[in-house]
Amino acid sequence: MMEPPISLSGPNDGSGNTARHAVHDGLPGGNAGRADAASVVFGHDRLTIEDILALAHRTRVARLSTAPAWQDRIRRGVNALHAHLAAGRPVYGVTTGYGDACVVDVPASLIEALPAQLTRYHGCGMGEWLDDDAVRAVLACRLASLAQGYSAVRPELLEALLHLLAHDVLPRIPAEGSVGASGDLTPLSYVAATLIGERDVMYRGRICAASDALAATGGAPIRLAPKEGLALMNGTAVMTALASLAFARSRTLARLASRLTALTTVALDGRAAHFHPTLFDAKPHEGQREAARWIRDDLAGRTEPPEARLQDRYSLRCAPHVVGVLVDALSWVRRDVENEINSANDNPLIDPDTGEVHHGGNFYGGHIAFAMDSLKTAVANIADLMDRQLALLVDDKFNNGLPRNLSGATGPRAPINHGFKAVQIGASAWAAEALKHTMPASVFSRSTESHNQDKVSMGTIAARDCLRVLMLTEQVAAAHTLAVAQAVRLRARLSPGDAPLPGALRQWLGAVAAHSPFVEEDRALEYELRAVRAWLADGGDLPHDD
Repeated sequence: MMEPPISLSGPNDGSGNTARHAVHDGLPGGNAGRADAASVVFGHDRLTIEDILALAHRTRVARLSTAPAWQDRIRRGVNALHAHLAAGRPVYGVTTGYGDACVVDVPASLIEALPAQLTRYHGCGMGEWLDDDAVRAVLACRLASLAQGYSAVRPELLEALLHLLAHDVLPRIPAEGSVGASGDLTPLSYVAATLIGERDVMYRGRICAASDALAATGGAPIRLAPKEGLALMNGTAVMTALASLAFARSRTLARLASRLTALTTVALDGRAAHFHPTLFDAKPHEGQREAARWIRDDLAGRTEPPEARLQDRYSLRCAPHVVGVLVDALSWVRRDVENEINSANDNPLIDPDTGEVHHGGNFYGGHIAFAMDSLKTAVANIADLMDRQLALLVDDKFNNGLPRNLSGATGPRAPINHGFKAVQIGASAWAAEALKHTMPASVFSRSTESHNQDKVSMGTIAARDCLRVLMLTEQVAAAHTLAVAQAVRLRARLSPGDAPLPGALRQWLGAVAAHSPFVEEDRALEYELRAVRAWLADGGDLPHDD
């Protein structure tokens, strides 16, 4: 028995399964469109990041379009490939070897055996295992690409992928081994291997042989037809799946950082005037405006303390300018990730309308690589912002009268209590590691595979780096959340006559207290920090404008 999967995508109960998601074990009947909100239909409309996330989290189920035009398109692509083979025309990866071996002709007698060979020799992934949410997202992204109709795969192959999603039969996919062109070959080989009944899967929380899980769910291994191994593996599904998960967590962090800024302003007796709309009309970056509006909404009704500094320190005053960069980045990150989701990104492509075979490089993950390199930088800046705000809160030289290290202890035991001293040290460590990981992966292209893959995207490494930065930033956020909740309580103790908190902040702090109550006497906070990080990564009961 191998070790359980380690989470790359978000809160995890330790088994590799995200406990918040309901399981639907079984494939419902057909559906002609997306009118059924419980379904994500492949081959119908353009898919969104939210569609991929819904399948990753099992809040919706996957279906194939029943539209005759789409079904005919899939069949015509297969027929076009067969026509090329019947005419004796060469097709890369079908009548030739792979990669640099494209100059090697494959005898007709071995064409049927070639696809499985591709899956087998790529079974060399290493590193952590993708968790369940990430694997479901990978399956959904691969299905989305093949459903474009350019890959010349049979309907049976699409149904086989759908079977894995419907019954939650999840290939065990190692995270490491892809350079992002020719796509995610090695990690996607674990998907292809599952379909032919080889290697291991996660099924009902246990590791078992793919063939056993298929049999238990009424499925069976398939025999890959010409080009189908290449169609499954030669694409960007892993990096795109991870990018979809990273997008959602980054969006939550933007909203969270704004709320924590509002609470830090309250705790430090800071100035709400720094978020006045005129300031942000004068510098009209839309994300910056939105972040300032979130902070204003949270501080609605707050009056300025008469003894407040004329200007708060930058980590408060400039918070919308930091968070706004992330908010604005998410708009174009969404564009690029959703274009990748809705693309045919293998090679070669078969035009089902003309029958032409197009040899190209759509497997190159450059857009995902750049998006993830950029996103992790914007996210790491949020880690740094929260770390700086937390440093102000714990330091009695800067926190405007709060106890040193936010200690809640009073009386004779007060001298031996140290409050959030170590939590702030931990947050600083996590922020530093997040910042260290911002080195862009996309500039580290390596020439591989006999200089055939001599310029590669590193998109999957960039996506994995982004998820690591997100995890570290969420840990900083958990520390900041507990500390600012403590600080607000301490401020109320010092100034009992102050106006009550706005309702939204009061309600949210109540939810925080349910995870971690006020620290009166020092205690180990590790498990509370872990619980709060998972809660925050899962949305943290924050409002969503979209």
